[in-house]
Amino acid sequence: MAHVIEITDWRAPELDLFARLTEGQLRSRREPEKGIFIAESAKVIGHALDSGCQPIALLMGHKHLEGAGRALIERCGEVPVYTADDQILTALTGYHLTRGMLCAMGRPVLPRVEKVCAGARRIAVLEGIVDATNVGAIFRSAAALDLDGVLVTPTCCDPLHRRAVRVSMGTVFQIPWTWIGSDASQWPRPGLERLKELGFRTAALALDSRAISIEDPHLMAEDKLALVLGTEGDGLAPATVAGCDDTVCIPMGHGVDSLNVAAASAVAFWQLRVKKKG
Repeated sequence: MAHVIEITDWRAPELDLFARLTEGQLRSRREPEKGIFIAESAKVIGHALDSGCQPIALLMGHKHLEGAGRALIERCGEVPVYTADDQILTALTGYHLTRGMLCAMGRPVLPRVEKVCAGARRIAVLEGIVDATNVGAIFRSAAALDLDGVLVTPTCCDPLHRRAVRVSMGTVFQIPWTWIGSDASQWPRPGLERLKELGFRTAALALDSRAISIEDPHLMAEDKLALVLGTEGDGLAPATVAGCDDTVCIPMGHGVDSLNVAAASAVAFWQLRVKKKG
């Protein structure tokens, strides 16, 4: 049974993980299996629990104890449930909890690249995308538009960053993903070679005079395609573009040169998805 604890001092050290630890401290790069992430809102926490993530502690306003949070509290077993009125919670977190609750959870053990790619026909590769909002939005589009998995390069924002998780609406727990390489030296090589060995044709989304349209019928007919998306502003590194099988662009109008990477991902995922028969 859950242990409900009324917060009387928002400075209590046991609450540090909700507001006073940096994303780097939560992630625990040296010992990932001991890392923590924060999920926000009943829907996102529910998706995380469905995927097997283990809860450590809950934080929620009084009204949620018997409201939307009740079912979650029951699912989380004996973890502590910290609660207080909105004023105290705002003092603790530094912002109003518009979605009412947070859950600190242990980071899941991620699969190997080969596991994510097994049986996959369409995957996304995120290179150096540093904005958590963009990463979360890309994951949401990837899940909604039936991609089979996402691979994240070592220089990319952590998909379990609090904001990325929130923007993804929990889809980061619904679509298979993992890191492709443990440090920057492993991308674009040997990462691209690894994808080719797994049978993927690699397509770099980039502005290039030699780029083919995402409407190219040969591209759309590819059996296994990895769509490589680059960082905000500069886009993909030249070495990555050179190492991919194809360079692909989205046709633009009105003199616009490109879309935000999150918007571009949704267009590309939809256009190049595997069409369902019937």
